[in-house]
Amino acid sequence: MASHNHVENPFEYMLEKASWAFSDIRRAITAPPHRHTADAPVEIRRITAQDLGAALRAGLSDLGATRADVVFMCLIYPLAGLVLARLAFNQQMLPLVFPLASGFTILGPIAAVGLYEISRRREAGQEVNWSTAMDVLKAPALSSIMGLGAILVLLFLGWLAAAWGIYAVTLGPAAPSTLSAFVHDVFTTPAGWAMIALGCAVGFIFAVVAFALSVVSFPLMLDRDASLGSAMAASIQAVRDNPGTMTLWAAIVAGALAVGSLPALAGLIFVLPVLGHATWHLYRRTVV
Repeated sequence: MASHNHVENPFEYMLEKASWAFSDIRRAITAPPHRHTADAPVEIRRITAQDLGAALRAGLSDLGATRADVVFMCLIYPLAGLVLARLAFNQQMLPLVFPLASGFTILGPIAAVGLYEISRRREAGQEVNWSTAMDVLKAPALSSIMGLGAILVLLFLGWLAAAWGIYAVTLGPAAPSTLSAFVHDVFTTPAGWAMIALGCAVGFIFAVVAFALSVVSFPLMLDRDASLGSAMAASIQAVRDNPGTMTLWAAIVAGALAVGSLPALAGLIFVLPVLGHATWHLYRRTVV
């Protein structure tokens, strides 16, 4: 375990959390079969921008029909981001504030699993209340859902490690003395511009991987009790078969999250549930 002398260096902390994530992934992969010994085949439909619009409208409809989504995550998620950002300031890790905030796009699908359950229940005409989202914990595919969640956590930690490394080779390795000095160095020096360019390029790679693995995986596992491997394969196929539409959806999600992050992540209280519910309806239009 990292000692207090290493609090400004995130690598020991990330290695410890990564080992936990690997353990969750191993448990999900090696868990004995429960109800389904084999996954039913899925068919990926060709979708268009009209499908994205319909999914967003359905997501707004779900948001307006129940307040269970607000109780479940719409306050917790922004508050968690603020706590982490505050922690970064306290630990003199200013270079990780933006990676922490932007990296939440990788973890978003995990937080939205409860919203998928709300949309699934409402679609089936079942009762929805404040505790509906927690019924995910009773899902037959819970071990697979946890396994994919662990993979996304691992990607998140990898992104933070990469972001710290990029800072170390550009503006670092010493921590910035003040916030104003850090902002000045980032936006007015060649090293700062290099950090921005390299960070955006590397962050884009992490975001693409996370998106491809998860865009329909969580809803598929929740809906059909699919295994971790088959759900990820279906998600990758959905992106491969609909590259333009999925790119547009990723841009919509990224743009909405960016707008929702202002001011102080408060907009996510509205943006996150809409995107979560819409993702469920997009899954319905994508996977047959």
